[in-house]
Amino acid sequence: MLALVVLYTNRGAFFSPLAVVVVAAIGLAAVLVQLRFYNRECSQPVQVPVWLNVAGVVFALAALFADVLHLKPTLAQIMALLAVTSFAVSGAIILHAFRKRDAASR
Repeated sequence: MLALVVLYTNRGAFFSPLAVVVVAAIGLAAVLVQLRFYNRECSQPVQVPVWLNVAGVVFALAALFADVLHLKPTLAQIMALLAVTSFAVSGAIILHAFRKRDAASR
């Protein structure tokens, strides 16, 4: 799904910090769906870093409502970057746990 979003989005849209946050959120959602299916098969489920996901959502909402919150544009971009970073680190932690569990089962 993420590939479809990237393929059918024009190049100029990726200069917007909010578009990058949306793409990162879609990527995290894909990892969380994969985690749900993975945890159904295993007796010891992989734990999600919930606090990191909540922080990412808070940063994304702050970037989204920067005008309402009267934030400077540079601060809004920093909030968007923090949201993307939170989603990326959370996804990396989950994928690392998948690989670690697969290596231990071999």
